[in-house]
Amino acid sequence: MRVLVTGGAGFVGSHVVDELVTLGHDVVVVDDLDPAAHDGLPDGLSSDVSYVWGDVRDIDLWPTVLPGVDAVCHQAAKVGLGVDFADVGAYVSRNDLGTAVLLGALHDVGFSGRIVLASSMVVYGEGRYRCAEHGAVRPGPRLVADLDAGRFEPPCPHCGRPLRSEAVPEDQPLDPRNVYATTKVAQEGLCAAYAREHAGCTVTALRYHNIYGPRMPRDTPYAGVASLFRSAYERGEPPRVFEDGGQLRDFVHVADVAHANVLALTNDEPAPGPFNVCTGEPHSILDMARALRPPDGLSPVVVGGYRLGDVRHVFASAERARRQLGFSAAIGFDDGMRRFADAPLRWAVGPRPVGLDATN
Repeated sequence: MRVLVTGGAGFVGSHVVDELVTLGHDVVVVDDLDPAAHDGLPDGLSSDVSYVWGDVRDIDLWPTVLPGVDAVCHQAAKVGLGVDFADVGAYVSRNDLGTAVLLGALHDVGFSGRIVLASSMVVYGEGRYRCAEHGAVRPGPRLVADLDAGRFEPPCPHCGRPLRSEAVPEDQPLDPRNVYATTKVAQEGLCAAYAREHAGCTVTALRYHNIYGPRMPRDTPYAGVASLFRSAYERGEPPRVFEDGGQLRDFVHVADVAHANVLALTNDEPAPGPFNVCTGEPHSILDMARALRPPDGLSPVVVGGYRLGDVRHVFASAERARRQLGFSAAIGFDDGMRRFADAPLRWAVGPRPVGLDATN
């Protein structure tokens, strides 16, 4: 099978590529090595893959790439909360316009195979909560006054009482609470619209939870929190943990995330719809910072503060992915964090390929 992997030189995409190549598939990668995540040509690129160095938004790129493609794994995206709202244009352009241009090109060639989309837990906003009196509720956005006062837990929107957080299922109403989350909801909608209008096409939207592992980008505001903490330890500095460190997340190893993609691409039967890609076991941000702590005793520091647009708790049910995709995370939290503590982060082995512009 010939598989197109957009963003295939990136963190998750490169691991998907490796597994596809190991299984004997023909892989073509399109990647523009976004300078926000890449200092240059990254280490670890497969010699058995066709790399096309270009931007998914370039409509002139696709006529020579898409013929013969049987399945699409769409990883290319700008991720994370970014620096501030000034990033809004770059997020919408890279994520939503990029997806639209790709889908338009697929339409032009009559593509009707599988599309696997890298989505995210951020589409849920706050996770699932339950009030002892009012049952399942959706708290509103956290108020600046509460966050400034150190009141980080969202209260019941009806009675103001404390809530209990629960695992999020895929049918949870979507409630994006930052720019990145909003672009991910749009990507899911665009891909679903394409599938409805192209007989035989199925879309699997993989809602990644907090991914960590080798080849994470380092020292960038677009990197994941695990990478930021790793980089701090490497500099001999304690990681700075926002709020009180009690934020609950599901940390899933990149090898497991890659395997979920490969299952969605290659299983005998397609699996349309959204799937949480997670372990099913939540841990706090402070737990993660401590698990990465080096043996010299350097400890994370809880500094309070917060990031507007972030949420308090979001972790998920892994049941639907297990039942319909055959996916269960193989790497547990303790083992995975031990591996990641000294795993290689992304590093450049050469300059950006000639012709790639450093643009948004």
